[in-house]
Amino acid sequence: MNTIDEIKRPIAEEFAQFEQAFREALRTDNPLLAEALEHVLRRRGKQLRPLMVLLSAKMCHGVNEKTIQTAVALELLHTASLIHDDVVDGSDTRRGAPSVNALWGNKVAVLVGDFLLARVIEITANLRNVKILNIVADMGRTLSSGELLQLHANRSMWISEDDYIRVIDQKTAALFAACTQAGAASSGATLKQETSLRHFGRELGLIFQMKDDVLDYSEQEIGKPTLSDILDGKATLPLIIALKRAPKAEADEIRQLAEELPHTTHQAENLQRIQSFVLKYDGIRYSEQQMMIHKKTATEQLASFHDQSVKSALLQLLQYTIIRSY
Repeated sequence: MNTIDEIKRPIAEEFAQFEQAFREALRTDNPLLAEALEHVLRRRGKQLRPLMVLLSAKMCHGVNEKTIQTAVALELLHTASLIHDDVVDGSDTRRGAPSVNALWGNKVAVLVGDFLLARVIEITANLRNVKILNIVADMGRTLSSGELLQLHANRSMWISEDDYIRVIDQKTAALFAACTQAGAASSGATLKQETSLRHFGRELGLIFQMKDDVLDYSEQEIGKPTLSDILDGKATLPLIIALKRAPKAEADEIRQLAEELPHTTHQAENLQRIQSFVLKYDGIRYSEQQMMIHKKTATEQLASFHDQSVKSALLQLLQYTIIRSY
């Protein structure tokens, strides 16, 4: 299995510089803010997004100080979006630990997110690079639009496969694409290099979200309850496809079970029935097949690059995203 440490190897020194810069960006004299930010720091994920920024820059003309600060800005933007998402979704946990809003309330959580967004603006402005500024600004707009798109789609709970792709394109894939494009731009890449790496990032982001949605129907421990999405009123690709393939009567029964989940005393039993339904109609297998299609497209975007060590790391990251178990 490809590990994150193996993938980081070509930019290990640069990644250490990023981590130091990220901590510097979170410094504050406000004790409440400092406490909340330290909580966020202790529970950060695999940091795939700054990893993509650094690898993309290394693939082109190398990592420089602009690259480091770009990685910091995009990781801050991602972190702020997670904090705000937890408020919007009413989530009490994040990566298996209490969320900021669960510990300090919604008002503090929103303001912590706002502080991080202000730091994003400050850091990006100091880069004095219009292209990177535009990428980051567009990313902030897209994340907000994606969240609103998801809220609108979830009014009826049942969305089409096309609607699902539109949501994850804006909420997940667009950020991955911004990371790879901005990393390339920070190193002075050509337009062709930027475009190829942006497309690679988008495909990787689509795979990442599809894998998350597959894991939600698995028995693996991934830091959130199994079938948490359907409990939150979100139909994702495995269920969308199973409903499309099943006979109408059976599909209607599953829809009714899902809609009744928040109110039923048979929640565990109904969740098991929904999970079995998804397996029966190959919702997971279809999702995995789609991931492989996106993997092929992503791999093709790297064909013109010649740095074999960095290319290998990006391909390992692609494979890791597909085979990860959490």
